[in-house]
Amino acid sequence: MNGILRLTLRYLAYNKLKTITLILCVSLALLLPVLLQFGVSQFEQDLMARARSTPLVAGVKGSRFDLALQSMYFSRADLEPTSMQEVETIQETNYALPIPLALRFTAQGFPVVGTTLDYFEFRKLEVTEGAQLKRLGDCVIGADVAVRLQLEPGDRLMSDPLNVFDISGTYPLKMRVVGVLKKTNSPDDAAVFVDLKTEWIISGIGHGHQSINAETNKDLVLKQEDQTTVANAAVPQFNEVTDENLASFHFHGETDTFPISAIIVVPVDPKSEVLLLGMYDTKESQLQLIRPTEIVNELMSMVFRVKQLFDMNAVLVSISVGLLLTLVFVLSLRLRKRERQTMFQLGCSRSTIWKLQLTEVCFILAASLLVVLVITAIVRVYASQLLRLWFS
Repeated sequence: MNGILRLTLRYLAYNKLKTITLILCVSLALLLPVLLQFGVSQFEQDLMARARSTPLVAGVKGSRFDLALQSMYFSRADLEPTSMQEVETIQETNYALPIPLALRFTAQGFPVVGTTLDYFEFRKLEVTEGAQLKRLGDCVIGADVAVRLQLEPGDRLMSDPLNVFDISGTYPLKMRVVGVLKKTNSPDDAAVFVDLKTEWIISGIGHGHQSINAETNKDLVLKQEDQTTVANAAVPQFNEVTDENLASFHFHGETDTFPISAIIVVPVDPKSEVLLLGMYDTKESQLQLIRPTEIVNELMSMVFRVKQLFDMNAVLVSISVGLLLTLVFVLSLRLRKRERQTMFQLGCSRSTIWKLQLTEVCFILAASLLVVLVITAIVRVYASQLLRLWFS
């Protein structure tokens, strides 16, 4: 048997290109269904883990999938905003803790999440460097944001404009990084968290500018009545909140009318959850209240239907590779006919010659399985990171 193994290894080593090609073909045929199954399972696991940690989500009626994914993963979605009045309505029922989310802007491509301190407690997010949000203009960044942008407490981070061609639109805000969150292997690692008021400043609802009085440049004054001075749009606005200009920042309008994207609703008990679902399950209600777990189950049912098509494709590819390998080995046997005759004349039995051929096939299959196992092990370790990079 040692002689058969030695001859097999010598032959495969001599024909390196053929050996490597066969191993790669078999590995790819085996790897495709394995990685597909593993990827779908990991995707479902990550989605369900995030959904289970998010009891209910409220938002304006529309796409339930967009609402769920936006509130859980901070994805961009063209959803109508609701108002802070809805947050107060839920709060007054004493059925749940409402956590507002404002998700309209980005900073260097990372989502800016306007929320309250309740969100950090709800998600169990801890600050490992620096401190928590203190005032307007502060931001706390996720671990991935800190690494990829090379930021630390004390640095500045500029928000992205919604439309670079709209010179009359919102002004980017230079935010002060005050803290870095502990890595949680969740979407929170790739987000920039700010106070709701800071998000409203980015959106242009609030702003700060120089003091306007009777001594102000007349080019900046729209009208002046008694002791009231009204400025025009030419007054330059501050694009950064500092200790010196903090007092000048103000908001126009009632806080109840200010926009938010969605509301995470945390019921106090199962009975309160049922009552809340019934309260919003009416035609008159402008909001919809959804369970993210139900949305994820519906989403995964569609994913599994698509996966069935890939499974069929994997079967066809495997059959094609099997036929190709059969053809290669048959042709190889014909080309090596004189070699087999020589071995037979040297005293090798026909069974030994066929054992030699079979050993080559087994070695190629074993090497292919080893390649598949190594790649699968690597993917298993970095599955969550790979999925986040793929969908980011």
